[in-house]
Amino acid sequence: MTVPKTVYVAGSCDTKGDELRYVTGIIQAQGVSAVLVDLSTDKPAANADIDARTVAGFHPGGVAAVFTGDRGSAVSAMGLAFEHFMLSRDDVGGVIGLGGSGGTAMVTQAMRVLPVGTPRVMVSTVAAGNVSAYVGPNDIAMVNSITDIAGLNRISRTVLSNAANSIAGMVRNRQELEQEDKPALGLTMFGVTTPCVTQVVEQLHDRFECLVFHATGIGGQSMEKLASSGFLAGVLDITTTEVCDLLFGGILPATEDRFSFLAESPLPYVGSCGALDMVNFAGIDTVPEKYRNRNLYIHNPQITLMRTTLEENVAMGKWIGERLNRSVGPVRFLLPLGGVSLLDAPGQPFHDPAADEALFTTIESTVQQTAERQVLRVPHAINAPEFSSEVVRHFNEISKGR
Repeated sequence: MTVPKTVYVAGSCDTKGDELRYVTGIIQAQGVSAVLVDLSTDKPAANADIDARTVAGFHPGGVAAVFTGDRGSAVSAMGLAFEHFMLSRDDVGGVIGLGGSGGTAMVTQAMRVLPVGTPRVMVSTVAAGNVSAYVGPNDIAMVNSITDIAGLNRISRTVLSNAANSIAGMVRNRQELEQEDKPALGLTMFGVTTPCVTQVVEQLHDRFECLVFHATGIGGQSMEKLASSGFLAGVLDITTTEVCDLLFGGILPATEDRFSFLAESPLPYVGSCGALDMVNFAGIDTVPEKYRNRNLYIHNPQITLMRTTLEENVAMGKWIGERLNRSVGPVRFLLPLGGVSLLDAPGQPFHDPAADEALFTTIESTVQQTAERQVLRVPHAINAPEFSSEVVRHFNEISKGR
Protein backbone atom coordinates (compact mmCIF):
# COMPACT_ATOMS: atom_id res chain seq x y z
CA MET A 1 0.00 0.00 0.00
CA THR A 2 1.36 3.45 -0.95
CA VAL A 3 2.23 5.60 2.05
CA PRO A 4 0.27 8.92 2.09
CA LYS A 5 2.61 11.83 1.44
CA THR A 6 0.70 15.02 2.27
CA VAL A 7 2.01 17.12 5.14
CA TYR A 8 -0.53 19.32 6.92
CA VAL A 9 1.04 22.61 8.06
CA ALA A 10 -1.17 24.03 10.80
CA GLY A 11 -1.35 27.21 12.80
CA SER A 12 -3.03 30.61 13.10
CA CYS A 13 -2.43 32.45 9.85
CA ASP A 14 -3.68 35.75 11.30
CA THR A 15 -0.58 35.98 13.51
CA LYS A 16 1.86 33.47 12.01
CA GLY A 17 0.98 33.45 8.33
CA ASP A 18 4.46 34.34 7.05
CA GLU A 19 6.11 31.63 9.10
CA LEU A 20 3.54 29.00 8.11
CA ARG A 21 3.92 29.82 4.41
CA TYR A 22 7.73 29.71 4.80
CA VAL A 23 7.53 26.20 6.28
CA THR A 24 5.05 25.05 3.62
CA GLY A 25 7.38 26.24 0.86
CA ILE A 26 10.39 24.42 2.26
CA ILE A 27 8.48 21.15 2.49
CA GLN A 28 7.20 21.51 -1.06
CA ALA A 29 10.73 22.29 -2.26
CA GLN A 30 11.74 18.89 -0.90
CA GLY A 31 9.27 17.28 -3.29
CA VAL A 32 6.72 16.51 -0.59
CA SER A 33 3.09 17.59 -0.91
CA ALA A 34 2.11 20.15 1.75
CA VAL A 35 -1.10 22.04 2.48
CA LEU A 36 -1.51 25.02 4.78
CA VAL A 37 -4.37 24.81 7.30
CA ASP A 38 -5.52 28.00 8.99
CA LEU A 39 -6.61 27.70 12.63
CA SER A 40 -7.20 31.41 13.24
CA THR A 41 -9.97 32.15 15.72
CA ASP A 42 -9.94 35.93 15.40
CA LYS A 43 -9.28 37.00 11.79
CA PRO A 44 -9.26 33.94 9.50
CA ALA A 45 -6.91 34.28 6.54
CA ALA A 46 -8.08 34.11 2.95
CA ASN A 47 -4.94 32.63 1.43
CA ALA A 48 -4.65 29.28 3.21
CA ASP A 49 -5.16 26.03 1.35
CA ILE A 50 -7.77 25.06 3.94
CA ASP A 51 -9.44 28.04 5.60
CA ALA A 52 -10.38 28.34 9.26
CA ARG A 53 -14.13 28.23 8.64
CA THR A 54 -13.76 24.91 6.83
CA VAL A 55 -11.91 23.47 9.82
CA ALA A 56 -14.42 25.00 12.26
CA GLY A 57 -17.20 23.24 10.40
CA PHE A 58 -15.90 19.94 11.72
CA HIS A 59 -16.75 20.93 15.30
CA PRO A 60 -19.73 18.87 16.55
CA GLY A 61 -21.51 22.16 17.28
CA GLY A 62 -20.69 23.72 13.93
CA VAL A 63 -18.88 26.92 13.00
CA ALA A 64 -20.71 29.00 15.60
CA ALA A 65 -19.25 26.89 18.39
CA VAL A 66 -15.74 28.00 17.37
CA PHE A 67 -16.06 31.70 16.55
CA THR A 68 -17.51 32.77 19.89
CA GLY A 69 -15.59 36.01 20.34
CA ASP A 70 -14.00 34.64 23.50
CA ARG A 71 -10.39 33.60 22.88
CA GLY A 72 -10.26 30.86 25.52
CA SER A 73 -13.37 29.03 24.38
CA ALA A 74 -12.55 29.63 20.70
CA VAL A 75 -9.09 28.08 21.00
CA SER A 76 -10.47 25.03 22.80
CA ALA A 77 -13.24 24.64 20.24
CA MET A 78 -10.88 25.03 17.28
CA GLY A 79 -8.62 22.35 18.78
CA LEU A 80 -11.56 19.95 18.84
CA ALA A 81 -12.59 20.94 15.32
CA PHE A 82 -9.05 20.38 14.03
CA GLU A 83 -9.00 16.97 15.70
CA HIS A 84 -12.17 15.94 13.84
CA PHE A 85 -10.84 17.49 10.63
CA MET A 86 -7.60 15.48 10.74
CA LEU A 87 -9.47 12.27 11.51
CA SER A 88 -11.47 12.83 8.34
CA ARG A 89 -8.36 12.94 6.12
CA ASP A 90 -7.17 9.85 4.26
CA ASP A 91 -3.91 11.33 2.88
CA VAL A 92 -2.04 12.23 6.06
CA GLY A 93 1.70 11.83 5.62
CA GLY A 94 2.53 14.04 8.58
CA VAL A 95 1.61 17.18 10.54
CA ILE A 96 3.74 20.16 11.49
CA GLY A 97 2.48 23.00 13.64
CA LEU A 98 3.72 26.41 14.78
CA GLY A 99 2.42 28.23 17.82
CA GLY A 100 2.57 29.62 21.29
CA SER A 101 0.70 27.95 24.11
CA GLY A 102 -2.70 28.35 22.45
CA GLY A 103 -1.54 27.25 19.01
CA THR A 104 0.37 24.35 20.51
CA ALA A 105 -2.76 23.22 22.34
CA MET A 106 -4.86 23.35 19.16
CA VAL A 107 -2.42 21.55 16.89
CA THR A 108 -1.28 18.85 19.30
CA GLN A 109 -4.87 17.94 20.17
CA ALA A 110 -5.20 16.65 16.62
CA MET A 111 -1.69 15.20 16.59
CA ARG A 112 -2.44 13.06 19.64
CA VAL A 113 -5.28 11.14 17.96
CA LEU A 114 -3.20 10.10 14.96
CA PRO A 115 -1.66 6.61 14.88
CA VAL A 116 1.75 5.81 16.35
CA GLY A 117 4.40 6.30 13.68
CA THR A 118 2.72 9.27 11.98
CA PRO A 119 5.40 12.00 11.60
CA ARG A 120 4.46 14.94 13.84
CA VAL A 121 6.58 18.02 14.63
CA MET A 122 5.44 20.93 16.81
CA VAL A 123 7.51 24.13 16.79
CA SER A 124 6.48 25.90 19.97
CA THR A 125 7.45 28.67 22.35
CA VAL A 126 6.67 26.31 25.25
CA ALA A 127 8.66 23.32 23.97
CA ALA A 128 11.45 23.76 26.54
CA GLY A 129 9.11 23.33 29.51
CA ASN A 130 6.90 20.48 30.70
CA VAL A 131 5.29 19.30 27.47
CA SER A 132 3.53 16.20 28.80
CA ALA A 133 0.09 17.77 28.38
CA TYR A 134 0.80 18.41 24.71
CA VAL A 135 2.61 15.18 23.85
CA GLY A 136 0.87 12.61 26.05
CA PRO A 137 1.61 8.96 25.16
CA ASN A 138 2.57 9.82 21.59
CA ASP A 139 5.67 10.14 19.39
CA ILE A 140 5.36 13.88 18.82
CA ALA A 141 8.61 15.81 18.29
CA MET A 142 8.65 19.18 20.08
CA VAL A 143 11.01 21.90 18.80
CA ASN A 144 11.81 24.98 20.88
CA SER A 145 11.26 28.04 18.68
CA ILE A 146 14.00 30.02 20.55
CA THR A 147 12.47 33.37 19.59
CA ASP A 148 8.75 34.00 19.64
CA ILE A 149 6.98 32.99 16.45
CA ALA A 150 6.38 36.63 15.53
CA GLY A 151 8.13 37.27 12.25
CA LEU A 152 10.91 35.82 10.14
CA ASN A 153 14.47 36.60 11.19
CA ARG A 154 17.86 34.90 11.11
CA ILE A 155 17.02 32.76 14.15
CA SER A 156 13.44 31.83 13.27
CA ARG A 157 14.32 31.01 9.65
CA THR A 158 16.98 28.56 10.84
CA VAL A 159 14.72 26.86 13.39
CA LEU A 160 11.75 26.69 11.05
CA SER A 161 13.88 25.42 8.18
CA ASN A 162 15.26 22.61 10.34
CA ALA A 163 11.75 21.66 11.45
CA ALA A 164 10.35 21.77 7.91
CA ASN A 165 13.20 19.69 6.50
CA SER A 166 12.83 17.20 9.35
CA ILE A 167 9.12 16.57 8.70
CA ALA A 168 9.81 16.27 4.96
CA GLY A 169 12.51 13.70 5.66
CA MET A 170 10.28 11.78 8.05
CA VAL A 171 7.50 11.54 5.49
CA ARG A 172 9.77 10.72 2.57
CA ASN A 173 11.60 8.00 4.50
CA ARG A 174 8.81 6.83 6.77
CA GLN A 175 9.30 3.46 8.40
CA GLU A 176 5.94 1.73 8.51
CA LEU A 177 5.06 -0.34 11.58
CA GLU A 178 6.27 -3.84 10.84
CA GLN A 179 3.73 -6.60 10.51
CA GLU A 180 5.14 -9.23 12.81
CA ASP A 181 4.14 -12.87 12.60
CA LYS A 182 3.95 -12.88 16.38
CA PRO A 183 1.19 -10.97 18.23
CA ALA A 184 2.36 -8.17 20.52
CA LEU A 185 1.97 -8.02 24.30
CA GLY A 186 2.27 -4.99 26.58
CA LEU A 187 4.18 -5.37 29.86
CA THR A 188 4.85 -2.75 32.56
CA MET A 189 8.17 -2.68 34.41
CA PHE A 190 10.09 -0.66 37.00
CA GLY A 191 13.66 -1.18 38.16
CA VAL A 192 12.38 -2.97 41.27
CA THR A 193 10.24 -5.39 39.22
CA THR A 194 12.74 -5.98 36.42
CA PRO A 195 13.58 -9.58 37.42
CA CYS A 196 9.91 -10.57 37.22
CA VAL A 197 9.25 -8.96 33.84
CA THR A 198 12.51 -10.30 32.42
CA GLN A 199 11.53 -13.83 33.43
CA VAL A 200 8.07 -13.41 31.92
CA VAL A 201 9.52 -12.16 28.64
CA GLU A 202 11.93 -15.10 28.52
CA GLN A 203 8.99 -17.50 28.78
CA LEU A 204 6.83 -15.75 26.18
CA HIS A 205 9.14 -14.25 23.56
CA ASP A 206 9.09 -17.33 21.32
CA ARG A 207 5.34 -16.86 20.76
CA PHE A 208 4.86 -13.12 21.30
CA GLU A 209 6.56 -9.84 20.58
CA CYS A 210 6.96 -8.41 24.09
CA LEU A 211 6.75 -4.61 24.35
CA VAL A 212 7.99 -3.46 27.77
CA PHE A 213 6.87 -0.05 29.06
CA HIS A 214 8.66 1.80 31.86
CA ALA A 215 6.05 2.58 34.53
CA THR A 216 6.88 6.28 34.75
CA GLY A 217 3.38 7.64 34.24
CA ILE A 218 3.68 8.17 30.52
CA GLY A 219 4.73 4.53 30.12
CA GLY A 220 1.41 3.24 31.35
CA GLN A 221 -0.43 5.74 29.17
CA SER A 222 1.53 4.64 26.10
CA MET A 223 0.77 0.98 26.74
CA GLU A 224 -2.93 1.68 27.23
CA LYS A 225 -3.10 3.74 24.04
CA LEU A 226 -1.64 0.83 22.07
CA ALA A 227 -4.08 -1.54 23.77
CA SER A 228 -7.05 0.69 22.92
CA SER A 229 -5.79 1.10 19.34
CA GLY A 230 -5.74 -2.63 18.68
CA PHE A 231 -1.96 -3.05 18.56
CA LEU A 232 -1.80 -5.51 21.45
CA ALA A 233 -3.04 -9.07 21.83
CA GLY A 234 -2.82 -8.97 25.62
CA VAL A 235 -1.51 -7.03 28.62
CA LEU A 236 0.68 -8.19 31.50
CA ASP A 237 0.41 -5.22 33.82
CA ILE A 238 2.92 -6.38 36.41
CA THR A 239 3.88 -2.91 37.63
CA THR A 240 0.99 -0.66 38.65
CA THR A 241 3.14 1.71 40.72
CA GLU A 242 1.97 4.81 38.83
CA VAL A 243 -1.17 4.69 40.98
CA CYS A 244 0.94 5.52 44.06
CA ASP A 245 2.19 8.76 42.54
CA LEU A 246 -1.26 9.73 41.28
CA LEU A 247 -2.91 9.34 44.68
CA PHE A 248 -0.11 10.66 46.90
CA GLY A 249 1.62 13.39 44.90
CA GLY A 250 4.60 11.65 43.33
CA ILE A 251 6.37 12.79 40.18
CA LEU A 252 5.54 9.76 37.97
CA PRO A 253 1.75 9.58 38.20
CA ALA A 254 -0.83 7.70 36.22
CA THR A 255 -3.88 9.61 35.04
CA GLU A 256 -7.42 9.03 36.24
CA ASP A 257 -7.86 6.99 33.05
CA ARG A 258 -5.45 4.27 34.17
CA PHE A 259 -7.03 0.85 33.46
CA SER A 260 -9.71 2.48 31.28
CA PHE A 261 -8.90 0.21 28.33
CA LEU A 262 -10.23 -2.73 30.36
CA ALA A 263 -13.73 -1.30 29.99
CA GLU A 264 -13.33 -0.92 26.24
CA SER A 265 -11.46 -4.00 25.09
CA PRO A 266 -11.79 -7.74 25.82
CA LEU A 267 -8.01 -8.20 25.78
CA PRO A 268 -6.71 -10.86 28.18
CA TYR A 269 -5.21 -9.05 31.16
CA VAL A 270 -2.93 -10.26 33.94
CA GLY A 271 -2.10 -7.59 36.51
CA SER A 272 -0.25 -7.34 39.77
CA CYS A 273 0.88 -4.99 42.54
CA GLY A 274 4.37 -4.23 41.29
CA ALA A 275 6.04 -1.38 43.24
CA LEU A 276 2.87 -0.31 45.01
CA ASP A 277 5.14 0.07 48.02
CA MET A 278 6.66 3.33 46.81
CA VAL A 279 5.95 6.93 45.84
CA ASN A 280 8.56 8.69 43.68
CA PHE A 281 9.96 12.14 44.35
CA ALA A 282 12.99 13.90 42.87
CA GLY A 283 16.02 14.71 45.07
CA ILE A 284 15.65 14.35 48.81
CA ASP A 285 15.11 18.10 49.20
CA THR A 286 12.00 17.95 47.02
CA VAL A 287 10.08 15.62 49.33
CA PRO A 288 7.07 17.57 50.68
CA GLU A 289 7.40 18.71 54.27
CA LYS A 290 4.45 16.55 55.36
CA TYR A 291 6.38 13.45 54.25
CA ARG A 292 9.82 14.30 55.69
CA ASN A 293 9.44 11.90 58.65
CA ARG A 294 8.31 8.97 56.51
CA ASN A 295 10.32 5.90 55.51
CA LEU A 296 12.43 7.40 52.69
CA TYR A 297 14.98 5.67 50.49
CA ILE A 298 17.44 7.53 48.24
CA HIS A 299 17.33 5.50 45.02
CA ASN A 300 19.85 7.85 43.36
CA PRO A 301 20.64 11.61 43.64
CA GLN A 302 17.66 12.41 41.39
CA ILE A 303 15.05 10.00 42.82
CA THR A 304 13.82 9.55 46.40
CA LEU A 305 11.33 6.80 47.22
CA MET A 306 8.76 6.88 50.03
CA ARG A 307 7.22 3.71 51.48
CA THR A 308 3.44 3.66 51.29
CA THR A 309 1.59 3.24 54.59
CA LEU A 310 -1.13 0.78 55.54
CA GLU A 311 -3.81 3.46 55.08
CA GLU A 312 -2.43 4.43 51.68
CA ASN A 313 -2.46 0.80 50.60
CA VAL A 314 -6.14 0.57 51.51
CA ALA A 315 -6.83 3.62 49.35
CA MET A 316 -4.89 2.17 46.44
CA GLY A 317 -6.62 -1.18 46.77
CA LYS A 318 -10.04 0.47 46.49
CA TRP A 319 -8.96 2.64 43.54
CA ILE A 320 -7.56 -0.29 41.58
CA GLY A 321 -10.36 -2.67 42.49
CA GLU A 322 -13.07 -0.27 41.34
CA ARG A 323 -11.41 0.00 37.93
CA LEU A 324 -10.91 -3.73 37.58
CA ASN A 325 -14.67 -4.07 38.10
CA ARG A 326 -15.25 -2.27 34.79
CA SER A 327 -13.41 -4.92 32.77
CA VAL A 328 -15.18 -6.57 29.85
CA GLY A 329 -12.52 -9.19 29.16
CA PRO A 330 -10.77 -11.90 31.19
CA VAL A 331 -8.81 -10.55 34.17
CA ARG A 332 -6.43 -12.24 36.57
CA PHE A 333 -4.96 -9.97 39.23
CA LEU A 334 -2.17 -11.70 41.16
CA LEU A 335 -1.20 -10.78 44.72
CA PRO A 336 2.50 -11.52 45.50
CA LEU A 337 2.40 -12.46 49.17
CA GLY A 338 6.20 -12.40 49.51
CA GLY A 339 6.54 -8.74 48.57
CA VAL A 340 5.67 -6.32 45.78
CA SER A 341 9.17 -5.12 44.85
CA LEU A 342 12.88 -5.72 45.42
CA LEU A 343 12.71 -3.24 48.32
CA ASP A 344 9.73 -5.01 49.90
CA ALA A 345 11.58 -8.27 50.56
CA PRO A 346 12.57 -9.44 54.08
CA GLY A 347 15.50 -7.41 55.33
CA GLN A 348 14.94 -4.65 52.77
CA PRO A 349 14.00 -1.06 53.76
CA PHE A 350 10.39 -1.21 52.54
CA HIS A 351 9.47 -4.64 53.90
CA ASP A 352 6.06 -4.14 55.56
CA PRO A 353 3.82 -7.24 55.59
CA ALA A 354 0.98 -5.40 57.32
CA ALA A 355 0.81 -2.72 54.64
CA ASP A 356 0.94 -5.37 51.91
CA GLU A 357 -1.82 -7.38 53.54
CA ALA A 358 -4.02 -4.29 53.76
CA LEU A 359 -3.52 -3.80 50.02
CA PHE A 360 -4.28 -7.43 49.19
CA THR A 361 -7.35 -7.66 51.40
CA THR A 362 -8.79 -4.42 50.06
CA ILE A 363 -8.36 -5.47 46.44
CA GLU A 364 -10.01 -8.83 47.21
CA SER A 365 -12.97 -7.19 48.95
CA THR A 366 -13.43 -4.48 46.30
CA VAL A 367 -13.25 -6.57 43.15
CA GLN A 368 -16.53 -8.21 42.15
CA GLN A 369 -15.10 -11.58 41.27
CA THR A 370 -16.56 -13.78 38.56
CA ALA A 371 -15.34 -16.67 36.43
CA GLU A 372 -13.78 -14.07 34.11
CA ARG A 373 -12.53 -11.60 36.73
CA GLN A 374 -10.44 -13.12 39.51
CA VAL A 375 -8.03 -11.97 42.23
CA LEU A 376 -5.56 -14.67 43.20
CA ARG A 377 -3.01 -14.94 45.99
CA VAL A 378 0.43 -16.26 45.03
CA PRO A 379 2.70 -17.37 47.93
CA HIS A 380 5.87 -15.84 46.45
CA ALA A 381 7.59 -12.46 46.07
CA ILE A 382 6.91 -10.67 42.82
CA ASN A 383 10.47 -11.21 41.55
CA ALA A 384 10.61 -14.93 42.40
CA PRO A 385 10.74 -17.30 39.43
CA GLU A 386 7.65 -19.06 40.77
CA PHE A 387 5.65 -15.84 40.56
CA SER A 388 6.63 -15.14 36.95
CA SER A 389 5.65 -18.71 36.09
CA GLU A 390 2.21 -18.09 37.60
CA VAL A 391 1.88 -14.90 35.54
CA VAL A 392 2.61 -16.83 32.36
CA ARG A 393 0.37 -19.74 33.33
CA HIS A 394 -2.62 -17.54 33.95
CA PHE A 395 -2.03 -15.52 30.80
CA ASN A 396 -1.87 -18.71 28.75
CA GLU A 397 -5.15 -19.88 30.27
CA ILE A 398 -7.15 -16.71 29.61
CA SER A 399 -5.64 -16.04 26.16
CA LYS A 400 -6.09 -19.56 24.80
CA GLY A 401 -8.08 -19.53 21.57
CA ARG A 402 -8.16 -15.71 21.38
